[in-house]
Amino acid sequence: QVQLVESGGGLVQPGGSLRLSCAASGRISTIYDMGWHRQAPGKQREWVAVLTSGIRANYADSVKGRFTISRDNTKNTVYLQMNSLRPEDTAIYYCNTDATTLSGLRSRFWGQGTQVTVSS
Repeated sequence: QVQLVESGGGLVQPGGSLRLSCAASGRISTIYDMGWHRQAPGKQREWVAVLTSGIRANYADSVKGRFTISRDNTKNTVYLQMNSLRPEDTAIYYCNTDATTLSGLRSRFWGQGTQVTVSS
């Protein structure tokens, strides 16, 4: 009902930058927030950042000051600009959104994930 497609992952050296994108499509009525989680090998999925109502951004302490979340409301697309990347940022990054569909279903929808690897 709601599809999320991420792009922009890859391999980068420590200290480098990447920009992730996530486009939402489908029978969307209302988007309440869009954000990112990540899951490193052998670890639980953790929250990274969220943009609420397209305005208010919040970040996990581990990425604060290095990552920036933004959104293009006209395209239902959310971005994650990641700077000063560290090896511990290596993970699969999942886009997600709290949204209501045209049929009235409200749920959190998830993308398939994109791999980010920080290594020299």
